[in-house]
Amino acid sequence: MNIFIAIIGLSLLVLVHEAGHFFTARAVGMSPRRFYVGFPPALAKVKRKGIEYGIGAVPLGGYVKIPGMHRPAPSDVDTFFGPAKDEAPRLVGPLERLKRSLADGDMAGGRTHLTELAGALDVADVSRMARKGAQKGLNELADGLGADAYWRQRTWKKVLVIFAGPGTNLLFAVILFATLFVVGSGGYRLGFSMETNAPVVHDVRADHPAAQIGLQPGDRILRINGHKVDDVSQVPNLIESSKGKPITLAVRRKGESGPLVLGPVRPKTEPQLSVPQASWESVKLTTVITKEIGASLSRLVRGNRKEVSSPVGIVQGSSEALAQGLQTYLWVLGLLSLSLALLNLLPFLPLDGGHIVFSLIEGIRGRAVGREVYERASAIGIALVLLLFFIGLSNDIGNLGN
Repeated sequence: MNIFIAIIGLSLLVLVHEAGHFFTARAVGMSPRRFYVGFPPALAKVKRKGIEYGIGAVPLGGYVKIPGMHRPAPSDVDTFFGPAKDEAPRLVGPLERLKRSLADGDMAGGRTHLTELAGALDVADVSRMARKGAQKGLNELADGLGADAYWRQRTWKKVLVIFAGPGTNLLFAVILFATLFVVGSGGYRLGFSMETNAPVVHDVRADHPAAQIGLQPGDRILRINGHKVDDVSQVPNLIESSKGKPITLAVRRKGESGPLVLGPVRPKTEPQLSVPQASWESVKLTTVITKEIGASLSRLVRGNRKEVSSPVGIVQGSSEALAQGLQTYLWVLGLLSLSLALLNLLPFLPLDGGHIVFSLIEGIRGRAVGREVYERASAIGIALVLLLFFIGLSNDIGNLGN
């Protein structure tokens, strides 16, 4: 069950990302053609005002189809209509006229010839597969030639729509962190942190009750006020339940022959954070995490690949966090949302950062970048993403059983 919830959480982050693209595109006049929860095949779908909304059978996030991501090129005609042309030579004339219009940059003429081609295709005797490919081509080219096509928009609109995906993930993380700061603040604390997978002390804060009674990193907590501790999630609950009364800890310490009894000591009362205070703490935490992720990418470039994880490891880690309690899982979910935002802002196609870079280049040049350049850059970017995936997967496989 924990793994299933972890997968749903990861899917939610992808869905949040795509929702950012979707609503921003609509706001600036680019009408998306599809918005799916999950990936095809579709379990259910409905069309409203030209937009197809659906639920996919594969529950891994979602996707948004924004019209005309690239300027239509003559090569698109060959790709989509090649089989139909081979079966129906009478399509050659309309196809060649359409290709000439696209090559000349005559988009109005392209729309005219596309309509002509659609009529010729209606009466052409072609196979089902050829017709299916040709129909897809008609739809794709119509999107690319439309007034709301992405490639035809002003630079600021294109950048805004693309940035909205990772930007929404970033905002989601900040809001989630702030909420957790509000919920988790206040109450009673001894001033120490725990390892994620066992009731073992990770760090002890100076000038706090835990330091006063001699608690040390590496101590395994056995009992709190006589209550046996089996899971890390029990520790904060038992401390909180003391209501400020003295607490005694029984711990096992490396090098000691038996359990040590520490305390009693009164826990420290922490103030409840206000929403503005929690928001500021969230921003500071987000900044720290962003710097650390940047540093980890730098270490990866220098050959340290141990910090990379694939979706397999991410789901496993999320599942383990969920086993430690809802709040721990939500902290991890916020971290994943922030990581997803930063990963997508890397300046490589087909990531969002790559699209932003190319949109800026096109804005400076005053014309679209050639399709061949896009395809080559995308091939390099996909290779890098796949490399990261396989490095992460190999790390996850190596960690199995650890």
